[in-house]
Amino acid sequence: MFLEHQLDQIIGFYASNLKRCQVFIHERCGNLKIVFIDRDGVINRDRPDYVKSWSEFEFLPGSLDALKRLTLNGYSVIVITNQSVINRKFVTEAGVQEIHEKMTSAVVDHGGSIEAIYYCPHVPKDGCNCRKPEPGLIYRAQADYGLDLSKTCMIGDSLKDIQCARRAGCGSVILVRTGHGKETERLCQDAGTQADYVADDLMAAVKWLLGNPI
Repeated sequence: MFLEHQLDQIIGFYASNLKRCQVFIHERCGNLKIVFIDRDGVINRDRPDYVKSWSEFEFLPGSLDALKRLTLNGYSVIVITNQSVINRKFVTEAGVQEIHEKMTSAVVDHGGSIEAIYYCPHVPKDGCNCRKPEPGLIYRAQADYGLDLSKTCMIGDSLKDIQCARRAGCGSVILVRTGHGKETERLCQDAGTQADYVADDLMAAVKWLLGNPI
């Protein structure tokens, strides 16, 4: 009987704390203002030979300030990025994770924050559902954070970014002219897929979002 009583107490303790954790997560996620942001060509300079190391990573002008402004205004940034460089064997997955860790640290040092980074390692022929324009990465974030995607925003520089956000049901979509953005303006018209706003860079996109909240 004594052991049974102790076991009941232990189960009750963990059940109670699990419930508190669930309530906390629900309340936090329910209050999150989420911005999905592509990496290469939006946060950092894109390279035709891919970003394969931290030494090749270069923040675009104003991107650190833009991420800081989002953070100061209560937005949580989730990076959504295709990184086929992994399956192309140009860099290991650990190498990409190291780049992301150093990128995140640099953002934090500048006064900003990155909530999470979701990346797809696959090449197009792999036929996965996480490589943009497929919305798998956004759906993964939705499941992890309990998001209402109609209240989120996506910022990107490619047609794949715009299509991904539309397929996922993001509330607003912003195209930036950095990276592949200028070419993407034309491709969007040809594809019949339009962004809600076209900005010159990430900072201009953030300013528009702050003036046009979802």
